[in-house]
Amino acid sequence: MFVEVPAPVKLAVPTVAKPSVPRRFLRALPPYLYLAPALALLVIWTYRPLVQTAQLSFYSWNLLPTQPMLPAGLDNYRRLLELPELGQSVTRTFFVIGGLLPFTIVVPVLAGLLTSRIRGRARGFYQGLVFAPMLVAPVASAAVWRWLLDPGGGVVNRVLGTDNNWINEIATANPAIVLITGWHLVGFAVLVVSAGLSNISGDYAEAAQLDGASRWQITRWITLPLLSPTLVFLTLMTVLLSAQWTFPLIDTLTQGGPANSTTNVYYLLWDYSFHDYNAGVGAAAGMLFFVGFGLVAAVLVWLSERLTFHDN
Repeated sequence: MFVEVPAPVKLAVPTVAKPSVPRRFLRALPPYLYLAPALALLVIWTYRPLVQTAQLSFYSWNLLPTQPMLPAGLDNYRRLLELPELGQSVTRTFFVIGGLLPFTIVVPVLAGLLTSRIRGRARGFYQGLVFAPMLVAPVASAAVWRWLLDPGGGVVNRVLGTDNNWINEIATANPAIVLITGWHLVGFAVLVVSAGLSNISGDYAEAAQLDGASRWQITRWITLPLLSPTLVFLTLMTVLLSAQWTFPLIDTLTQGGPANSTTNVYYLLWDYSFHDYNAGVGAAAGMLFFVGFGLVAAVLVWLSERLTFHDN
Protein backbone atom coordinates (compact mmCIF):
# COMPACT_ATOMS: atom_id res chain seq x y z
CA MET A 1 0.00 0.00 0.00
CA PHE A 2 1.46 3.27 -1.08
CA VAL A 3 0.67 6.57 0.64
CA GLU A 4 0.84 9.51 -1.63
CA VAL A 5 2.88 12.35 -0.05
CA PRO A 6 1.66 15.80 -1.08
CA ALA A 7 4.15 18.07 -2.77
CA PRO A 8 5.60 20.89 -0.62
CA VAL A 9 3.76 24.13 -0.90
CA LYS A 10 5.90 27.01 -2.15
CA LEU A 11 5.16 30.22 -0.31
CA ALA A 12 5.34 33.34 -2.39
CA VAL A 13 7.81 35.82 -0.89
CA PRO A 14 6.48 39.35 -1.28
CA THR A 15 8.87 41.55 -3.16
CA VAL A 16 9.44 45.08 -1.95
CA ALA A 17 9.74 47.50 -4.77
CA LYS A 18 12.93 49.52 -4.60
CA PRO A 19 12.43 53.26 -4.83
CA SER A 20 13.29 54.68 -8.17
CA VAL A 21 16.38 56.78 -8.66
CA PRO A 22 14.49 60.12 -8.85
CA ARG A 23 12.65 59.30 -5.61
CA ARG A 24 15.88 58.44 -3.78
CA PHE A 25 17.42 61.63 -5.11
CA LEU A 26 14.51 63.70 -3.81
CA ARG A 27 14.77 62.06 -0.38
CA ALA A 28 18.47 62.91 -0.13
CA LEU A 29 18.03 66.44 -1.44
CA PRO A 30 16.68 68.42 1.61
CA PRO A 31 20.03 68.65 3.54
CA TYR A 32 21.72 70.05 0.46
CA LEU A 33 18.91 72.55 -0.02
CA TYR A 34 19.55 73.87 3.49
CA LEU A 35 23.23 74.28 2.64
CA ALA A 36 22.60 75.80 -0.78
CA PRO A 37 22.26 79.47 0.33
CA ALA A 38 25.48 79.34 2.36
CA LEU A 39 27.34 77.60 -0.46
CA ALA A 40 26.03 80.12 -3.00
CA LEU A 41 27.18 83.05 -0.87
CA LEU A 42 30.55 81.35 -0.35
CA VAL A 43 31.01 81.01 -4.09
CA ILE A 44 29.84 84.57 -4.81
CA TRP A 45 31.78 86.38 -2.08
CA THR A 46 34.89 84.18 -1.69
CA TYR A 47 35.74 81.90 -4.58
CA ARG A 48 34.57 84.18 -7.39
CA PRO A 49 36.66 87.18 -6.19
CA LEU A 50 39.60 84.83 -5.64
CA VAL A 51 39.44 83.63 -9.24
CA GLN A 52 39.06 87.22 -10.48
CA THR A 53 42.09 88.29 -8.41
CA ALA A 54 44.16 85.46 -9.86
CA GLN A 55 43.17 86.56 -13.37
CA LEU A 56 43.87 90.23 -12.65
CA SER A 57 47.37 89.41 -11.38
CA PHE A 58 48.40 88.64 -14.97
CA TYR A 59 47.24 92.03 -16.31
CA SER A 60 48.31 95.64 -15.98
CA TRP A 61 45.44 98.00 -15.14
CA ASN A 62 45.11 101.37 -13.38
CA LEU A 63 41.52 100.80 -12.15
CA LEU A 64 40.02 103.25 -14.65
CA PRO A 65 37.00 101.79 -16.48
CA THR A 66 37.98 103.69 -19.61
CA GLN A 67 41.41 102.05 -19.73
CA PRO A 68 41.81 98.47 -20.99
CA MET A 69 43.57 95.75 -19.06
CA LEU A 70 46.84 94.92 -20.81
CA PRO A 71 48.30 91.39 -20.55
CA ALA A 72 51.43 91.40 -18.38
CA GLY A 73 52.19 87.71 -17.95
CA LEU A 74 54.44 87.12 -14.95
CA ASP A 75 55.83 90.68 -14.96
CA ASN A 76 53.69 91.67 -11.96
CA TYR A 77 55.06 88.80 -9.87
CA ARG A 78 58.64 89.43 -10.97
CA ARG A 79 58.35 93.15 -10.25
CA LEU A 80 56.80 92.46 -6.88
CA LEU A 81 59.51 90.04 -5.80
CA GLU A 82 62.20 92.55 -6.78
CA LEU A 83 60.76 95.30 -4.59
CA PRO A 84 62.50 95.69 -1.20
CA GLU A 85 59.22 96.83 0.36
CA LEU A 86 57.86 93.28 0.14
CA GLY A 87 60.49 91.75 2.41
CA GLN A 88 60.26 94.68 4.81
CA SER A 89 56.49 94.37 5.07
CA VAL A 90 56.77 90.62 5.75
CA THR A 91 59.28 91.34 8.55
CA ARG A 92 56.91 93.90 10.08
CA THR A 93 54.08 91.39 9.84
CA PHE A 94 56.12 88.85 11.83
CA PHE A 95 56.76 91.59 14.40
CA VAL A 96 53.02 92.23 14.66
CA ILE A 97 52.29 88.51 15.06
CA GLY A 98 54.91 88.17 17.79
CA GLY A 99 53.62 91.29 19.52
CA LEU A 100 50.00 90.10 19.51
CA LEU A 101 50.64 86.55 20.72
CA PRO A 102 50.98 87.68 24.38
CA PHE A 103 47.58 89.41 24.09
CA THR A 104 45.90 86.37 22.52
CA ILE A 105 47.68 83.54 24.38
CA VAL A 106 49.62 84.50 27.51
CA VAL A 107 47.35 87.15 29.07
CA PRO A 108 44.10 85.24 28.29
CA VAL A 109 45.46 82.02 29.82
CA LEU A 110 46.55 83.82 32.99
CA ALA A 111 43.25 85.70 33.22
CA GLY A 112 41.25 82.54 32.52
CA LEU A 113 43.06 80.53 35.19
CA LEU A 114 42.86 83.29 37.80
CA THR A 115 39.14 83.93 37.23
CA SER A 116 37.98 80.38 36.55
CA ARG A 117 36.25 80.19 39.93
CA ILE A 118 34.06 83.25 39.42
CA ARG A 119 30.41 82.21 39.42
CA GLY A 120 26.96 83.76 39.27
CA ARG A 121 26.24 87.33 38.28
CA ALA A 122 29.81 88.38 38.93
CA ARG A 123 30.93 86.09 36.11
CA GLY A 124 28.56 87.71 33.61
CA PHE A 125 29.66 91.19 34.68
CA TYR A 126 33.32 90.22 34.39
CA GLN A 127 32.85 88.70 30.93
CA GLY A 128 30.98 91.76 29.68
CA LEU A 129 33.65 94.07 31.08
CA VAL A 130 36.46 92.09 29.47
CA PHE A 131 34.71 91.81 26.09
CA ALA A 132 33.78 95.51 25.92
CA PRO A 133 36.88 96.68 23.95
CA MET A 134 36.00 94.23 21.15
CA LEU A 135 32.71 96.10 20.64
CA VAL A 136 34.40 99.45 20.02
CA ALA A 137 34.72 100.35 16.35
CA PRO A 138 38.38 100.54 15.25
CA VAL A 139 37.95 104.06 13.86
CA ALA A 140 36.39 105.30 17.12
CA SER A 141 39.10 103.68 19.22
CA ALA A 142 41.76 105.15 16.91
CA ALA A 143 40.42 108.63 17.63
CA VAL A 144 40.48 107.98 21.38
CA TRP A 145 43.99 106.51 21.30
CA ARG A 146 45.24 109.42 19.20
CA TRP A 147 44.11 111.69 22.02
CA LEU A 148 45.62 109.43 24.70
CA LEU A 149 48.98 109.28 22.87
CA ASP A 150 49.09 112.94 21.94
CA PRO A 151 52.65 114.26 22.44
CA GLY A 152 51.44 117.55 23.89
CA GLY A 153 48.83 116.77 26.51
CA GLY A 154 48.09 113.06 26.13
CA VAL A 155 47.23 111.03 29.21
CA VAL A 156 49.93 108.44 28.48
CA ASN A 157 52.72 111.04 28.38
CA ARG A 158 51.38 112.68 31.53
CA VAL A 159 51.40 109.39 33.42
CA LEU A 160 54.84 108.38 32.16
CA GLY A 161 56.27 111.89 32.42
CA THR A 162 57.48 111.89 28.80
CA ASP A 163 56.78 113.83 25.63
CA ASN A 164 57.04 111.01 23.08
CA ASN A 165 55.21 111.27 19.78
CA TRP A 166 54.17 107.63 19.91
CA ILE A 167 52.36 107.39 16.58
CA ASN A 168 54.66 109.54 14.45
CA GLU A 169 58.05 108.14 15.49
CA ILE A 170 59.61 105.18 13.71
CA ALA A 171 60.69 103.44 16.92
CA THR A 172 57.28 103.58 18.61
CA ALA A 173 54.67 103.64 15.82
CA ASN A 174 54.51 99.88 15.23
CA PRO A 175 54.55 98.96 18.96
CA ALA A 176 51.72 101.47 19.50
CA ILE A 177 49.65 99.82 16.76
CA VAL A 178 50.31 96.39 18.30
CA LEU A 179 49.35 97.65 21.76
CA ILE A 180 46.06 99.14 20.57
CA THR A 181 45.20 96.02 18.56
CA GLY A 182 46.04 93.81 21.53
CA TRP A 183 43.75 95.91 23.72
CA HIS A 184 40.97 95.19 21.21
CA LEU A 185 41.58 91.44 21.06
CA VAL A 186 42.43 90.46 24.62
CA GLY A 187 38.78 90.35 25.74
CA PHE A 188 37.76 88.03 22.92
CA ALA A 189 40.73 85.75 23.60
CA VAL A 190 39.94 85.63 27.34
CA LEU A 191 36.38 84.51 26.62
CA VAL A 192 37.62 81.81 24.24
CA VAL A 193 40.07 80.52 26.85
CA SER A 194 37.36 80.63 29.54
CA ALA A 195 35.07 78.59 27.30
CA GLY A 196 37.86 76.07 26.76
CA LEU A 197 38.49 75.80 30.52
CA SER A 198 34.79 75.26 31.24
CA ASN A 199 34.78 72.28 28.85
CA ILE A 200 37.51 70.49 30.84
CA SER A 201 36.00 67.98 33.25
CA GLY A 202 36.75 68.63 36.91
CA ASP A 203 37.15 64.89 37.55
CA TYR A 204 40.76 65.03 36.35
CA ALA A 205 41.73 67.69 38.89
CA GLU A 206 39.92 65.86 41.70
CA ALA A 207 41.68 62.59 40.86
CA ALA A 208 45.03 64.37 40.74
CA GLN A 209 44.37 66.03 44.11
CA LEU A 210 43.64 62.62 45.63
CA ASP A 211 47.05 61.50 44.35
CA GLY A 212 48.70 64.47 46.06
CA ALA A 213 49.25 66.73 43.04
CA SER A 214 49.68 70.44 43.72
CA ARG A 215 47.66 73.16 42.00
CA TRP A 216 50.60 74.05 39.76
CA GLN A 217 51.09 70.39 38.78
CA ILE A 218 47.41 70.10 37.90
CA THR A 219 47.64 73.22 35.77
CA ARG A 220 50.89 72.15 34.10
CA TRP A 221 50.13 68.50 33.38
CA ILE A 222 46.32 68.41 33.08
CA THR A 223 44.72 71.80 32.39
CA LEU A 224 47.16 73.22 29.84
CA PRO A 225 47.42 70.01 27.75
CA LEU A 226 43.62 69.71 27.60
CA LEU A 227 43.44 73.42 26.73
CA SER A 228 45.88 72.97 23.83
CA PRO A 229 43.19 72.80 21.07
CA THR A 230 41.91 76.22 22.19
CA LEU A 231 45.42 77.66 22.29
CA VAL A 232 46.22 76.29 18.84
CA PHE A 233 43.01 77.87 17.51
CA LEU A 234 43.98 81.27 18.95
CA THR A 235 47.52 80.92 17.61
CA LEU A 236 46.20 80.08 14.16
CA MET A 237 43.90 83.10 14.19
CA THR A 238 46.69 85.39 15.38
CA VAL A 239 49.12 84.23 12.70
CA LEU A 240 46.60 84.46 9.87
CA LEU A 241 44.66 87.57 10.88
CA SER A 242 47.13 89.85 12.69
CA ALA A 243 47.88 91.97 9.62
CA GLN A 244 44.16 92.21 8.87
CA TRP A 245 43.30 93.21 12.46
CA THR A 246 45.83 96.04 12.42
CA PHE A 247 44.80 97.40 9.02
CA PRO A 248 41.97 99.77 10.20
CA LEU A 249 44.22 101.31 12.84
CA ILE A 250 47.14 101.73 10.43
CA ASP A 251 44.91 103.32 7.81
CA THR A 252 43.39 105.67 10.39
CA LEU A 253 46.43 106.61 12.49
CA THR A 254 49.62 106.26 10.43
CA GLN A 255 48.75 105.49 6.77
CA GLY A 256 51.69 103.10 6.76
CA GLY A 257 54.16 105.65 8.12
CA PRO A 258 56.28 107.12 9.42
CA ALA A 259 58.78 106.05 6.73
CA ASN A 260 56.69 102.89 6.07
CA SER A 261 57.45 101.65 9.59
CA THR A 262 53.88 100.35 10.03
CA THR A 263 53.31 99.01 6.49
CA ASN A 264 52.56 95.31 6.80
CA VAL A 265 51.55 92.89 4.04
CA TYR A 266 47.88 93.90 4.00
CA TYR A 267 48.58 97.61 3.92
CA LEU A 268 51.21 97.05 1.22
CA LEU A 269 48.58 95.31 -0.90
CA TRP A 270 46.19 98.21 -0.29
CA ASP A 271 48.91 100.72 -1.14
CA TYR A 272 49.75 99.09 -4.47
CA SER A 273 46.11 98.79 -5.51
CA PHE A 274 44.49 102.02 -4.34
CA HIS A 275 47.34 104.50 -3.84
CA ASP A 276 49.60 103.61 -6.77
CA TYR A 277 46.59 102.53 -8.89
CA ASN A 278 48.40 99.38 -9.99
CA ALA A 279 45.73 96.74 -9.68
CA GLY A 280 47.83 94.03 -11.31
CA VAL A 281 50.68 94.29 -8.80
CA GLY A 282 48.19 94.51 -5.94
CA ALA A 283 46.42 91.37 -7.18
CA ALA A 284 49.77 89.58 -7.51
CA ALA A 285 50.62 90.55 -3.93
CA GLY A 286 47.24 89.26 -2.82
CA MET A 287 47.82 85.90 -4.48
CA LEU A 288 51.30 85.57 -2.98
CA PHE A 289 49.97 86.35 0.49
CA PHE A 290 47.06 83.94 -0.03
CA VAL A 291 49.40 81.10 -0.93
CA GLY A 292 51.86 81.99 1.84
CA PHE A 293 49.26 82.19 4.60
CA GLY A 294 47.59 79.05 3.23
CA LEU A 295 50.84 77.11 3.62
CA VAL A 296 51.30 78.49 7.13
CA ALA A 297 47.74 77.46 8.03
CA ALA A 298 48.32 73.95 6.64
CA VAL A 299 51.50 73.55 8.71
CA LEU A 300 49.78 74.81 11.87
CA VAL A 301 46.82 72.45 11.37
CA TRP A 302 49.22 69.55 10.78
CA LEU A 303 51.09 70.40 13.98
CA SER A 304 47.87 70.81 15.95
CA GLU A 305 46.75 67.28 15.03
CA ARG A 306 49.97 65.90 16.52
CA LEU A 307 50.55 68.17 19.50
CA THR A 308 47.10 68.75 20.94
CA PHE A 309 45.30 66.63 23.54
CA HIS A 310 41.55 66.04 23.50
CA ASP A 311 39.22 65.02 26.30
CA ASN A 312 37.46 61.99 24.85
